[in-house]
Amino acid sequence: MAHDEHAHGGHELSFMERYVFSVDHKVIGLQYLITSFIFLLVGFALMGLMRWQLAFPGTPIPFFGGLFPSDLAPNGVMSGEFYNSLGAMHGTIMVFLGVVPLAVGAYGNYVLPLQIGAPDMAFPRMNMMSYWTYLPGGILMLASFLMPGGAAQSGWTSYPPLSIINPGQTVWLLSMVILITSSLLGAINFLVTTINMRAPGMSLWRLPVFVWAQFVTSVLLLLAFPPLEAASVLQLMDRVFHTSFYLPKDLVILGQAYAGSGGGQPLLWQHLFWFLAHPEVYVLVLPPMGIVAEIIANNTRKPLHGYKTMVFSMIAIGLMSFMVWAHHMFISGMSASLSNFFLVTTMIISVPSVALMTCLVFSLKGGSIRFNVPMLFALAFIPLFAIGGLTGLPLGLTVTDIYLHDTYYVIGHFHFVVVSGSIIALMGGTYYWFPKWYGRKMNDTLGRIHFWGTTTTMVGIFLPMLFMGLGGASRRLYDPTAQLHNLPVQGWNVVATYSAYLLALFQIPFIYNFFNSMWNGEKTPENPWQATTLEWACPSPPPHGNFEKTPTVYRGPYEYSVPGRKTDFWMQTDKN
Repeated sequence: MAHDEHAHGGHELSFMERYVFSVDHKVIGLQYLITSFIFLLVGFALMGLMRWQLAFPGTPIPFFGGLFPSDLAPNGVMSGEFYNSLGAMHGTIMVFLGVVPLAVGAYGNYVLPLQIGAPDMAFPRMNMMSYWTYLPGGILMLASFLMPGGAAQSGWTSYPPLSIINPGQTVWLLSMVILITSSLLGAINFLVTTINMRAPGMSLWRLPVFVWAQFVTSVLLLLAFPPLEAASVLQLMDRVFHTSFYLPKDLVILGQAYAGSGGGQPLLWQHLFWFLAHPEVYVLVLPPMGIVAEIIANNTRKPLHGYKTMVFSMIAIGLMSFMVWAHHMFISGMSASLSNFFLVTTMIISVPSVALMTCLVFSLKGGSIRFNVPMLFALAFIPLFAIGGLTGLPLGLTVTDIYLHDTYYVIGHFHFVVVSGSIIALMGGTYYWFPKWYGRKMNDTLGRIHFWGTTTTMVGIFLPMLFMGLGGASRRLYDPTAQLHNLPVQGWNVVATYSAYLLALFQIPFIYNFFNSMWNGEKTPENPWQATTLEWACPSPPPHGNFEKTPTVYRGPYEYSVPGRKTDFWMQTDKN
């Protein structure tokens, strides 16, 4: 059935209905895309301020130091409280407002319905509500900087009792409840859409890997986020109504007995937080892996190696991700037998992760590789994410984790996974699907400048952190030079800081390229990459309803270089 704007109840859509409160999954996807990119830039800017303090502690912040109130930056020098706020908000913004909405809200919303041949999401209004819950939640989070007491200062993990007695945490908790609600609305929609709205012939084993990645991710969101939402409400009760879910008995602060302390358990928060936060790592990683799989299959011009192995590996990761959370708590005093259980499960979950990466590497073998910009990002993902994965193994072993836990090693490992892994893949996805979004192509030269500048500077930021961590440098110090044993590795902090500023510079070509290409980019045909999946079987950009008529699927998603065919790609919708 053909769809257009006039199909909405038989009336012409207003500007507000079409572009602001749209129920079209593509518009909502682009809303998520632009908004999450903005939040990523904000989170990155906060990190830029922190890095100056870490590299040159006690010296005024250049250019911007004088702009901050004297209680935050007296004489332009960052205060300890301001540093703590920046740290907490950087982590929160990058994870909950940046990468997850970009990977799931943006790419999932735009691409998933197209790849399964659906005219829209199953619940369009719920989809709109998801975005319009996410945006106010994000704005409220940022607004906490302007409120009395400032933003949260207890890290993105918000461990009590610190998070209950520190200022700024109430707004953080309210924002998190709103953001989690947004994610739950999206997850339900993705699952129902994938199960019920596939085109005729689109069996489960004909779904592209990207769809499988989004499906498993949605299950993780649906099951893992409610415990954190409940935990946030309990912490909110502790702060506002002086309950004591997390405050232990006889708590003493600065020599004074804390009046609000009761019989609560601080470790309860850690369990609830990490029950969400470890699956959250795979929420950050699986969609980018799906994007990389799509790009690699298309640009090697051959089927993915081990398609079913990749799918089963994702499912295995999803199941196992709920059984590894306590490896973040080895130093919390848990029993040896419990530590050993989580050590074993953590080692086991690395097996399907390695299987996924192995399939991606073997997919390159024998391929006629096209080294276009999306493919460069996909290729870079493999070694950079592998570094992140391999450096995580010592943190899953109790003996080595005790030494490394509070050092910069953890920061380096996590950022190799999420930044030089996930974000690199998401950037590749932008170049890959941009022609579908706007019917135009991003500039190749600017794309290559962006690629090389971004990947090299990311290594310049995160590799020094691994060296510093192995040298014993603590990850939670406002002034790293305050401890004598940090001084031998302080030079790496300077290297990481200058690399971060160069990374910021190399995003300028990307931002210019993105917006300029919307209107002035080279026009592209419907299927510029000669791909096989369904999103390339409809016009670019797709009209409302996506397809002129409901597509029928005849084959799997990666039929490249099939012997006897005139072309080296065979679309899923082509019968012969």
